[in-house]
Amino acid sequence: MNMNRRQAMAMSAGAVVFAATGLATTGALASAEDVDKAMMELAGGKMPEAGKVSLTAPEIAENGNTVPISVEVDSAMADGDMVESITIYADGNPNPDVVTFHFTALSGTAMAATRMRLAKTQNVVAVAKMADGSTFVDKKEVKVTIGGCGG
Repeated sequence: MNMNRRQAMAMSAGAVVFAATGLATTGALASAEDVDKAMMELAGGKMPEAGKVSLTAPEIAENGNTVPISVEVDSAMADGDMVESITIYADGNPNPDVVTFHFTALSGTAMAATRMRLAKTQNVVAVAKMADGSTFVDKKEVKVTIGGCGG
């Protein structure tokens, strides 16, 4: 591609403007406020109650790329005591919501396990939405270390 002096100056000026404005963006990671906002949207404008949900996550994760988590809700999975969904949030990842598991009466139990990637030490939050519209929450802090060194 042949470029004259005027085109080269225009591209240079564009690069300077991009560097000055494009790199000064807002934080790329979600915050605790983002998680609270997402939970309130799921719960219909109110904060979920503690109880019924049991989130299991390691206290210290030596490898943030594969952090095992599991969540279980104390529910009969019948008529009035039915879990519709469980949503997992992480307040230090780019998007606060990580995964949503959906359940039916045929599920038998409201339990799920998975592995997730955590960018840094952060809170992992599980919110269960019941068929009657009520929501329950459990939260754990997971410390992500590099090379197994605590901190």
